[in-house]
Amino acid sequence: MSAVEIVNTPDADAARRHRAIGEPVLELRNLSVDYGAGDDAVHAVRGVDLTLHRGEVLGLAGESGSGKSTLAYGMTRLLPPPGVVAGGQVIYHAADEEPVDVLRLTDAELRRFRWAQTAIVFQGAMNSLNPVHRIRTQLLDVIKAHEPGTSAKERLDRARELMTLVGIPADRLESYPHELSGGMRQRVMIGMAMALRPQVVVMDEPTTALDVVMQRQILSRLVKLREQFDFAVLFITHDLSLLAEFSDRIAIMYGGRIVESAPSADIYRDPLHPYSRGLLGSFPALRGPRRELTGIPGSPPDLRAMPTGCSFNPRCPQAFEPCTVRRPVLAVPAPTTAGPDAPAAVSITGRDVACWLHATPDTED
Repeated sequence: MSAVEIVNTPDADAARRHRAIGEPVLELRNLSVDYGAGDDAVHAVRGVDLTLHRGEVLGLAGESGSGKSTLAYGMTRLLPPPGVVAGGQVIYHAADEEPVDVLRLTDAELRRFRWAQTAIVFQGAMNSLNPVHRIRTQLLDVIKAHEPGTSAKERLDRARELMTLVGIPADRLESYPHELSGGMRQRVMIGMAMALRPQVVVMDEPTTALDVVMQRQILSRLVKLREQFDFAVLFITHDLSLLAEFSDRIAIMYGGRIVESAPSADIYRDPLHPYSRGLLGSFPALRGPRRELTGIPGSPPDLRAMPTGCSFNPRCPQAFEPCTVRRPVLAVPAPTTAGPDAPAAVSITGRDVACWLHATPDTED
């Protein structure tokens, strides 16, 4: 088991909560997702390799349209038509059992797998909760569908426990979704995701529509639940500053591919990919002197007509000759990129980047 070592600095206080990260629980191998078929298909996710470890919070960041949600729905087989998984594997490692490929489960196996092993918290809680049913009914239905042998009293006790875990009074089980605030509805969804004690929880921008105070409450509650039940989290958002505080590792997506992956403190202190630096420059710093927000010029690429070479090259201020003709692969950065004055908040172990500025000769695509 490998531990993430974070230095004792103020901006690392929240991230210093972690224990050692365990073995892989979910592996994405060369996962590709298309919309449509044939020559007109739009390649939304392109050969993504990603590993989520037990007890880890893995952040997935990028602009709108970068493929984050498509990746999440593809790996959980929740893509609506015309979305289709075009290739790859999603390997789930259950404790003391043989690994299984989620993409090859039968419908019956998939029904047992969802919620029990992998749960998802969707972006819009009001759209995810049925407006004509009480919260109690919706929580009890999840438990009854997967644990039909439980009694009505056991299911109700479990629902009350879940509400308490996410900081909502148990008597609000009798409420309808519209009677709850946005933050309470989102916490209900987190409680529902935890109903069967899954090993993996996928959270697709769960705090986007909430104010910063409610974001803090929900994420703090999530951290406590993760420490209590030791599940892994794939946290998807466009807010890189939020991930830097609450995640162990961060993967950056652009144009349907992972362009950088590293421990969160590495990304926050010393991002290697110009796109990662641009994302960080788009958000105000929580501490330190006031600075100008730089943003990223241009627009995300058209997935139907991707640029040749590195997909970020039309917007990159540091692009040079190889960037326009050859696509760099995601690989360990060249040792020369880490100079003697480079920040050393965490070990560079597990750091990868797809950029010609940091490529070694054997990382050509």
